[in-house]
Parts: sequence; C-alpha cells; structure tokens
Amino acid sequence: MSETETAEKIGSADIKRVMELLPHRYPMLMIDRIAEMRGSDSAIGIKNVTSNEPFFQGHFPGHPVMPGVLIVEAMAQTAGALVLNGLGANAEGKIVYFMTIDGAKFRKPVVPGDVLHVHVTKIHSRGPVWKFNGKAKVDGVVVAEADYSAMIVDQAKL
Repeated sequence: MSETETAEKIGSADIKRVMELLPHRYPMLMIDRIAEMRGSDSAIGIKNVTSNEPFFQGHFPGHPVMPGVLIVEAMAQTAGALVLNGLGANAEGKIVYFMTIDGAKFRKPVVPGDVLHVHVTKIHSRGPVWKFNGKAKVDGVVVAEADYSAMIVDQAKL
C-alpha cells in the first residue's frame, strides 16, 4: 500500500463526531475525541481525566483513582465508534453492545490530570461480532489492557 493510500484511510473524530457515532452522553461518555482511526482496523481514543469526574467523589475520597471498569468502557467506546464510523451509511440505526471482556489487567492508577490514550486494534470480525484488543496508556506507559468483543445490533430489532 502506498503512503498516499495509507494516509487516505486515516481519520479522526472530534467530540461532535464521537457523539454522532455513540449513544453515550455525560457522565458515561468516556472518550473526548479520537485522534486516529485506520479504516475499521485500529483507533486511538483520548480521554482527558479531570478532577470534576463524578466517579472521583466516591473512588476514592482523598485519593482519586479512575475505576478500571471505566477504562475498559473507554476501550469499548473507542472500538464502537471505530466500527460505526467504518460502516458509514450502513451504521444508521445500529448500536454496539459489549459481549465479553477477557484478560483485563490494570497496571497503574489513572488519576486526575492524566491524559488517557486508548489504543484499540481489531483482532477479527465475523458477521455482527467484532473482537478487539485494547491498551490504555498514560505518558506512553500501559496502565490497562484487555481483549473484548462486541456485537452490532439493529435498534429496530430490539
């Protein structure tokens, strides 16, 4: 593949586009933007972790730590946006649901002031089921990782 062809397959999404792709809204929207999308193969989502996050009130008072499950949710949202963006017009009326989470590891706490870079890579897809590997990084250091799968569902059939 030429450099020009590769450049054409790289995209990004600001918060407006992320909100067009995903049904999530504050406080459950865990991605502020997507810095890079390569077709439907990989993406890098960005979450600016601030002290204003509602979960910090109880996790943990005096020692705020972003819950690991929300880091995994950021991975899932990044992958969901990637899939729906890749479907283009075929994404109309579709929603992405979590199916499995495997091998989740949390290596370092994520705290207010951190910028979480969520790297997701498609492992494979078969029909409506997609499997991904996610790695969350702060300052280039892996803070969490997991494999997970999701299913694309037509909302009209729910």
